[in-house]
Amino acid sequence: MSRIIAIYNQKGGVAKTTTAVNLAAYLALSGKKVLLVDFDPQANASSALGYTSTLKSQSAYHGLFNLIPAERLIRPTSLFNFYLIPSSQHLAGALVELVNMEKREFQLRKMIDTIKDQFDYVLIDLPPSLSLLTINGLIAANEVLIPIQSHYLSLEGLNQLLEVVGMIKNNLSDKLSISGAVVTMYDENEKLSQSLTEKLKNIFPHNIFKTKIPRSAPLAEAPSFGRPAVLYDPISDGARAYEELAKEIIEQESM
Repeated sequence: MSRIIAIYNQKGGVAKTTTAVNLAAYLALSGKKVLLVDFDPQANASSALGYTSTLKSQSAYHGLFNLIPAERLIRPTSLFNFYLIPSSQHLAGALVELVNMEKREFQLRKMIDTIKDQFDYVLIDLPPSLSLLTINGLIAANEVLIPIQSHYLSLEGLNQLLEVVGMIKNNLSDKLSISGAVVTMYDENEKLSQSLTEKLKNIFPHNIFKTKIPRSAPLAEAPSFGRPAVLYDPISDGARAYEELAKEIIEQESM
């Protein structure tokens, strides 16, 4: 049975897409067959893997509205076992088109259900906002992974995020759970990072991954080369952190 994990935080700049791309890469390197669905109209995950969005691009948008079968949207990446359904500019207009649709919140689930059995993991990179796209992504998922920047302001919207997940679980998708939060942009030599992690333990009632993702120049540079960190600087602290995070995710399967 495949695990479908939405990577989400309504606050931007928390390394959400960086987490989606690099976690997917290391899950694939661990022998898992992985699909990353770029469901953010900004298409940053797609460009980070070397796919440039154009108006002619076939993307998650076309699968969302059943214009093209999801099977035909799957693209290989530079890593074995790692595949992508890219985003494109079309997805920005999907919010308007979804408004009057029947069961509009379930469109992405319907798309992913047609292909999920081909993969061990399906990761969904969601936009940093609360919208119909976000709700579609959370309903399509079994789990939510929450990247939290190592900064106090990043905790401000955490309660609202948990309320949204709870609302969807109670009303639209009882299978949804929180796989955990991962602290990003962490500086082990900075007292602020350390104190935030302690505060998170007190206010977050779910799993917090032991792995902390450090601030890392290679993590920031790799997307400009269209590749995950493991193919850009595999010995960097950032790359190794995502390798450890992937191990923690896989270990959850035996719990």
